[in-house]
Amino acid sequence: MKYALLIYGNEAGWDGMSEDQKQSLLERYERFADDAIKRGMMRGGEQLHTTASATTIRVRSDETLVVDGPFAETKEQLGGFFLVECKNVDEAIDLATKIPGAQTGAIEVRPVVERPAEPHP
Repeated sequence: MKYALLIYGNEAGWDGMSEDQKQSLLERYERFADDAIKRGMMRGGEQLHTTASATTIRVRSDETLVVDGPFAETKEQLGGFFLVECKNVDEAIDLATKIPGAQTGAIEVRPVVERPAEPHP
């Protein structure tokens, strides 16, 4: 089953890091990703731009509301994700504990709804 491992952290923490600290953290993420690839679990993932670049869309009663910024005010922001394939939620949780962001933020483990592939005409 596929799981999205959603990485939440405080964006201000990144801004307060030295270049060496940022490089060290990025290297830890690369090691995590390399390990998940070697284990055959990695299906994808990306770092996201900061919430300042987000746009939120809501449609209510056929009216579209477009708002700059994230969908909710929180102390931790979604900063990236990994898409992995695991045997079960316990294996996904175990893998999520190894993501560097788990030490300073939160990792949300969420099953992905899988739909059968439809043939293209």
